Amino acid sequence: MAQQFMALSDRLIEFILKQHLFFVATATADSRINISPKGMDSLKVLNPNRVIWLNVTGSGNETAAHIEENPRMTLMFCAFDGKPLILRLYGQARAVHRKDAEWQSLYAQFDSLPGARQIFILDIDLVQTSCGMAVPCFEFVGDRELLNNWAERKGDTGIKEYWREKNQFSLDGIETDIVKKNI
Repeated sequence: MAQQFMALSDRLIEFILKQHLFFVATATADSRINISPKGMDSLKVLNPNRVIWLNVTGSGNETAAHIEENPRMTLMFCAFDGKPLILRLYGQARAVHRKDAEWQSLYAQFDSLPGARQIFILDIDLVQTSCGMAVPCFEFVGDRELLNNWAERKGDTGIKEYWREKNQFSLDGIETDIVKKNI
């Protein structure tokens, strides 16, 4: 059965730290809803009401566009092995870009990843757990290195060109400010 909390407990933080995959959901009032899977050891728990995650260059930049207009964000974690559990973190998010004063101190908390473009800060106002009994069991085999390899081949100049070509607008035409805030 679902339970709601105002903050993460030690048990839930421990659960998050064991996960290899989480999902991010955002939307504006009239945009498409975006749900993206994330991995690569890109999430850190700062305290029971704040998490940060490092966003690397990808095919789109929906999350950044959406929170410019509507800062609500939901993160979801699922237990794919062991005891079933679904964990959702609801809150308000903002993006920290390379030109922002906070970038260096936040980025230092992660292993360096090629193509890093934003760090999202989620201030959690609601935590919800649910049973997860219908979520199938999977075995973690390993991380894929394809995105890292692609970003390394592109290099810093190639990544910035990619941002100009592919990451400046959402599917609905909302600006992401990726070029203005990172180059």
